[in-house]
Amino acid sequence: MTVFSELRMRPATADRWGWDASTTARLVMAGVVIFTLLVGANLATPLYPLLQAKLGITALDVTVAFSAYVLALVATLVLAGHWSDHIGRRAALVLAVLVGLAGGFVFATADSLVALSAGRALQGVAVALATGASSAALRELLPSRPEWASRFTLLASAGGVAAGPAIGGLLSLLPGPTSTPYYLHSSVLAAVLVPLSLLKARPAISLHAGPQPLRVLAPRRPSVSSDARGAFWLASSVGFLSFTVFGFCLSLAPGYFAQIVHADSRPLIGLLAGLTLGSSALSQLLAIRGRFAVPAGLAVLGVSVLLIAAAAAWSSPWLLILASITAGVGQGVAFRTVFNDVAGRVEPARHAQIISTVYVITYLGSAFPVIGLGLAAGIVGLQAAVAGFVTVCAAAALTLAAVTLRAALRRQV
Repeated sequence: MTVFSELRMRPATADRWGWDASTTARLVMAGVVIFTLLVGANLATPLYPLLQAKLGITALDVTVAFSAYVLALVATLVLAGHWSDHIGRRAALVLAVLVGLAGGFVFATADSLVALSAGRALQGVAVALATGASSAALRELLPSRPEWASRFTLLASAGGVAAGPAIGGLLSLLPGPTSTPYYLHSSVLAAVLVPLSLLKARPAISLHAGPQPLRVLAPRRPSVSSDARGAFWLASSVGFLSFTVFGFCLSLAPGYFAQIVHADSRPLIGLLAGLTLGSSALSQLLAIRGRFAVPAGLAVLGVSVLLIAAAAAWSSPWLLILASITAGVGQGVAFRTVFNDVAGRVEPARHAQIISTVYVITYLGSAFPVIGLGLAAGIVGLQAAVAGFVTVCAAAALTLAAVTLRAALRRQV
């Protein structure tokens, strides 16, 4: 089946030669696409100070450009989060890569805040198209190991977000520091298209055979079955809080961290900005489970974000590094557990749609709170704004920890 026949939601008329990849190769492809797209979406983190100087934009403008990515991502998840259930996982991933290529080009050539935001928005659309498709593909490829499907999903996504700032910082040392990273990333995306297009794709799980197949692609009102509703809202709440912290790390944190470590090295700042997300990704390899995993992870996250503010007050780079690592581990353990719970309760035919809805709420955490942080930074200064921001995040994390601990103790009784 070709990509075009998948997009038309029509079965192939004849058997077509293609790469009949192994399950392992398909797992790698699904993970590589979302990882690579998220690397590209976060290359800009250490570049924002350069872009501020180049384009004459403010800290608030940086949060606006960052939030353009998040809002476009959320809107696409709402409008098209279910598409891969109908056109197939491979077709959705191909569309995502193509839109990602366009977003990288627009961002690399941006000469204004509007163009910068447009490039970010296209990157958000690309990530959204790939989010539900890659998660659903991984679960279908590992039907007997749903927990590892969730681990791979979060490892690829958190790993891509974490690697983006570090890679962006290194590539910014090349000539054309705000454009070269995107041209190089685009070449990698183009290379990914080749095996993805040659892959002998599996049919969509909800192939529409009626006279108007495109009707099933129309936006749908999000809905969750009663069995999965509690797990859905818990996963969404933990996700929203997690991405509020991540949004800070990927937007205004580079400038904040530079003050703590007294350095302006872009590779170093990019590495520090991605440290929390990298720890979150690596935590997916830890075998931490049990009824108290979620409250313990949330408690560690809450204390750790407070220590990030303490690191600034005490000018302690080592405390900053330690707090960033433990925040990522706590978040990773808690979110993996609740994410796996909701993914296991959702019927296969609606997996991409429901998981995309979880990410709708999750990614909103990287939008409005971060814009609020940018506004506060312009009024009271960056350090005071961050201190208030992390205090609110810590309070939310500890509140969720108390709620989930109470639920765990009830189950024990």
